[in-house]
This record gives sequence, C-alpha cells and structure tokens, in this order.
Amino acid sequence: MTMQMAAAHAVNRKLVDPIFEAGQACQAAIKEFGIDKVTNATIGTLLDDAGNLAVLPTVEKVFREMQMSEFTAYAPISGRADYLDCIYRQIFGGTKFEGYFSSVATSGGTGAVHHAIANYAERGDKVLTSDWHWGTYGVICNESGKKLETFKLFDAGYKNFNVDAFSDRVEEILEGQDSLLIILNTPAHNPTGYALTDDEWEKVLNVIRMNAAQGNKITLLIDVAYIDFAGDRETAWSFMKNFANLPENVLLLIAYSMSKSYTFYGQRTGALAAFSTNMDVIAEFEQTCKYSSRATWSNINHGAQVLFTKINSNKTLRAELAEDQKIFRELVNQRAEIFIHEAAECGLQIVPYKGGFFIAVPTENAGAVCKKLHEDLIFAVPLKLGIRVAVCSTPTQKMSGFAEKVKASIDAVG
Repeated sequence: MTMQMAAAHAVNRKLVDPIFEAGQACQAAIKEFGIDKVTNATIGTLLDDAGNLAVLPTVEKVFREMQMSEFTAYAPISGRADYLDCIYRQIFGGTKFEGYFSSVATSGGTGAVHHAIANYAERGDKVLTSDWHWGTYGVICNESGKKLETFKLFDAGYKNFNVDAFSDRVEEILEGQDSLLIILNTPAHNPTGYALTDDEWEKVLNVIRMNAAQGNKITLLIDVAYIDFAGDRETAWSFMKNFANLPENVLLLIAYSMSKSYTFYGQRTGALAAFSTNMDVIAEFEQTCKYSSRATWSNINHGAQVLFTKINSNKTLRAELAEDQKIFRELVNQRAEIFIHEAAECGLQIVPYKGGFFIAVPTENAGAVCKKLHEDLIFAVPLKLGIRVAVCSTPTQKMSGFAEKVKASIDAVG
C-alpha cells in the first residue's frame, strides 16, 4: 500500500500540463536533429527569428540603469503606491465614467487570476469561462475548492462569440448559486487570438445586467495578459468604454501582467484592478486582496514595480516602449498572416485570429495530429478542442508550409 502524508484534499494531485509535455518532446527532437530542422510552436514566449528570447530594448535599458537597492528592497504588501497609480492610468486612464477604482500588485497575471478566484467565488461554487481557455484557470479553481465550468466560445462555423451559449450557462449556473465569477480572456485570447467586438461586449453585458437584476452578485474578470499584442493602446483598450454604469452588484476585475507586455516573464509581476459603482465594494476589494497577498507571496517583486513606474511616468520612455511593442507586435502579426493565408489556401479551418501569441486549429484528435506532425519535426500543443500554434515563438522562415502540414496531418489521422 502506498504511503500518503498529504491532507485528504491534496491526495492524488498531479499537474498534467500539455504545454510543457509538448515542449519536452520538442527539446528531445532538437537534441537529436538540431534546432534548424525542428519547428518549435510550443513556447508561449516571444522569440526572435534566430530563436532567441526577445526583450524590449526600452525595458532592458531601464533595467540596466536601475540601482541595486531598487531590486533588493521589500515592496508594500498591496504594491508600491506609484506602481498602482501607473496601473490605474494603464487600465482606466482612457475611460471617462464615474465610479471607484483600486488595484493590488500580484505575482504576474496568474496571481491576479488567483486572487479573483480565491475571493470572488464561494467554496464549492462554479466559475464560468469559455471552452477554449488557459488550463491554469481550472488548476486554480481546484486548488481553492471551486469548479470550473465552460460555455461554447464560438457559434457554428467558428465565426462569432456564442452569446446564446454564454447566456444559457450563466442562467443555468445561477439557478444553483446566487453569485458567479465569470472569466473572459480578451483581447488576444489564449489560445485562439480572438477578441470580442463592441457589439459582442454589449450583448455580454446585457446578459450580466439581466441576471444581476434578479439579485445575483456577478464578478466579471477580464484577463488582458496579451493585450499589447492586440493593437496599439487606443485600439486594444477601447473595449473599456463598455463598462460605464454597471449595477452595484456587478464588480469588474482586470488581470494585468508585465510578462508579455514588457517581456518580463520571469519577474512575475502584474496587478489585479477593480472598478465598481459602490465605494464599499472597492474598500472590501482592497482588504480581501491584501489579506490574500500576505497569505501567499507576502509582497511582489520590488524592482519590476520600479521599472514599470519609471517607464510609465516618463513621456519619452513611454513613447519608446510603445514603438518597441509595435515592432514586436508586427513581427508576430507577420508570422500569423503567413499561417492564416496558407490555411485559407489549403482549406485548413482555424479559429478567428485577431491578435496575440497563438492561433488555434480545431480538431477532435489533437493528440494524434500533433504526434503525426512530429514526423515532420513540427511541434505544437494538443488541447482538448484542437491544436495551439505559438506564432510568438515560431521563426518567420518556418511559418511557410506549416498550415499545409497541419492540414495533411489532420487528414491522415482522420
């Protein structure tokens, strides 16, 4: 009999991550055949066309000019005040509606999602997100005693956001509980690259307002981890205008990350921001999130907060960063355009892509298709609903012919 020391709720926990498993298979192939012969579309970080980790020049410049004490000092539990001021301007600065705002520093976007799930879903309750989603949402829910439920993200033919499916699942879940946390990852959705249109946002918020009018408490968490690869600031953040005049029992949360926007993945810094038309709700947010921070990481990377503040408080540095981000965004878009164009030519169906690190190919046999692609030394990530292709890390010169080989593999597997 196997000896077990873990608490009952932790027994048999095992992290199965298809992204890392695909990456390991790819690394084995690179070791055997050489990196030039292998196409690695598994990595969720931005690589240049030489296969090196890409770093925004402005970020590197500011980083190297910082003092040692700026890295080694403790930060306040909720985050540096100047950092949180810059987070406010980053997220809410372009909006003109009345209400109350706050934010807390978190360990990357993952930490922001953690705090939302930990504090805005009752133990044993269901949390709702789309069927195409980042698998870590479910891991965080399981860790904190919640259950992740999904709705069908796209309508028939993969053309538009499936508002009817969303509405049905919201109403169904609220028949059994009186509050609901909804997680939507947009724009530049992981793993599809989709983004809700203003018309779709209007319909989503109509569903939320209608259910809130029945007395239900609804928290909407928007994960914007990839937002700076969805367009320039004015374009990418324009959806924020849709959140004016929310009911008091609807709380808006934004999970922000420096990982992709600043190519600062390993520094694990982000924020959870909140907006409500009720001051008490925001005061409660500040206390509950501060408590959770102390109970998990205590405080967040001080140096990364200083770097973010230095750049965002300086008009020249902000402009330089925006130009860097534009160059990197155009690199990813160029790769995506090759795949999308060739997919259309060979008849490969893909999920609508509007920006971001990934393109998704729907298939019922993702695991088998990915194994078939291994014969061509092509490595992508198999998901429940299809294949994730990381255009962020696949060199431009290796994009040509990629879609055709995926189509051939799907046809071969059947």
